[in-house]
Amino acid sequence: MPFDYSYAVQDQYSGNDFGHNTNSDGKVTTGEYRVLLPDGRTQIVTYTADYNGYQAEVNYEGEARPYEPQPQASYNQPRPTYEQPRPRPTYEQPQPRPTYEQPQPRPTYEPPQNTYQAPQQPQRGYGF
Repeated sequence: MPFDYSYAVQDQYSGNDFGHNTNSDGKVTTGEYRVLLPDGRTQIVTYTADYNGYQAEVNYEGEARPYEPQPQASYNQPRPTYEQPRPRPTYEQPQPRPTYEQPQPRPTYEPPQNTYQAPQQPQRGYGF
């Protein structure tokens, strides 16, 4: 699908300066993006992307200058406001008391008693 978009950022406070624009006719995409490098140069990448792949051309604007030293903090380092931890109090561990009773001896095993009667033979004479 054809498309076209771009964006840019220029923040003087932080020094950020970058942007990107690209467009496509649905088959070939072309574009360019720029980035401000830490050495003061601007890197410009112009690219084309199509069925042959991604092809980029990289150029630089401006002159490289040595890095500036890191700025020092302009405030005093805060001092810790906490105290040294106090030693933990020692406690004597109480001895556990038994909370159980002596086990009762197990009853001895007795085999079960038969509670049924032996089957009776049927009486003859009823036509069997």
